[in-house]
Amino acid sequence: MNTNRYGNKVSMLGTSALLAVVFLFQVAMAQNNPSLKGSVERIKVHGKGLEGNLEGDSPDRDVSIYLPPSYKKDTKRRYPVVYFLHGFTDDDARWYGFQQHWINLPRIVDSVLVAGGAREMIIVTPNAYTRYQGSMYSNSVTTGNWEDYVAKELVAYIDAHYRTLPGAASRGLAGHSMGGYGTMRIGQKYPDTFSSLYLLSPCCMMPGNNVPQQPQALAKVEAIKTVADFEKGDFFTKATFASAAAWSPNPANAPLFVDLPVKDGQLQPLIQAKWAANMPLATLDQHIFNIRQLRALAFDAGDKDAQIAASIKELNRALTTYGVKHTYEEYEGDHINRIGERIAQKVLAFFSNHLQFTPSQEPTKGKK
Repeated sequence: MNTNRYGNKVSMLGTSALLAVVFLFQVAMAQNNPSLKGSVERIKVHGKGLEGNLEGDSPDRDVSIYLPPSYKKDTKRRYPVVYFLHGFTDDDARWYGFQQHWINLPRIVDSVLVAGGAREMIIVTPNAYTRYQGSMYSNSVTTGNWEDYVAKELVAYIDAHYRTLPGAASRGLAGHSMGGYGTMRIGQKYPDTFSSLYLLSPCCMMPGNNVPQQPQALAKVEAIKTVADFEKGDFFTKATFASAAAWSPNPANAPLFVDLPVKDGQLQPLIQAKWAANMPLATLDQHIFNIRQLRALAFDAGDKDAQIAASIKELNRALTTYGVKHTYEEYEGDHINRIGERIAQKVLAFFSNHLQFTPSQEPTKGKK
């Protein structure tokens, strides 16, 4: 039980249930009012830096784009853009309703607009599902230069082909799980590209969290010798290979082209160090001057998502030590059960409050 500002006892479970009912009502309202619905396009955007990746993934990536309700009517209006990064094993098609999934991002956005809870914006999600089921949004010869693809190539394409407000002040970056990691990884390096960041249950923030420790888990990882073996692996084994492809690639180690953090049952210190060097909490000190340039930074996680909740608590501590203004929340929930609600009630309002919705003096290039 919690106490509200009037001193009354409030049940957290009851509050969550009420919010869920309100959220579902808003979704239904949006679906019954076509004039307030946005539209979704799925296009291909080539990545020069993704060419020749050793996984053999196509450099022509699917990209799903949510265009707000007024986009096709008000043809002179320009919009801020939020780049939303999906998680490991996910893809853009699932998030945008092309396939049945646990979430439908366009429906959520429509529902919030109907309720007047956010301003209109474009939302863009690239398909980062790879041979190893996730790019980690990192640069690697094995996976391809995903960090550059998101921060440079995709942004340039969207600005050139859509009616965007093409400045950092009008660009946000957000993501869930692996996408939350990618948001912090990319956002702390590119404050001249993205001004506002929102991390939903970000994985992979602290050194050590991604490396299997139990002998049985290590044995499963070492047993993978071919791509066919990989496809039969469990979730954590696959996540280990995705991490290795991103952070410890080895072009000489065919056919998987990775160096694993374990060999002959023993953890490998050098590989562990390579992985640690890619953790945002390990690199925050070096990027703190960039982070201070951000207009806004927020992150949250469910309390039952214990490892991730612990990592964002540490991120909160580190940013507080540096005096960086940010928003941090640990809520009642797990890794996915309230993500739709968080987007509806927190993320869209965050970007509505912090992005710039009026043109700057920068040249505009969007066409569509």
